[in-house]
Amino acid sequence: MLVTGTGAGGGMLQILIVWGLFIAAMYFFMMRPQKKEQKRVAAMLASMEVGDVVVTTSGFYGVLIDITDEDVIVEFGSNRNCRIPMKKAAIQEVEKQN
Repeated sequence: MLVTGTGAGGGMLQILIVWGLFIAAMYFFMMRPQKKEQKRVAAMLASMEVGDVVVTTSGFYGVLIDITDEDVIVEFGSNRNCRIPMKKAAIQEVEKQN
């Protein structure tokens, strides 16, 4: 009997196609939405202005009083004595002041 390799080659091609489809699905269902969210957050942080009301990742509401390249100073409370510097990454939401 003579054995040819056509059966094994076809099975390997099917496995590669399945893996390719799996990787494509992972990209579209996981990585693509994450990149979209990162762009949204970057645009939100870039549009911050002094006087905007922000919500931190801890859930605190405050008013921006100074913005630098990587940090912001947020004023908490109504007595205006609680000013805390923090990273821009700690800002979760920005509510624009009119």
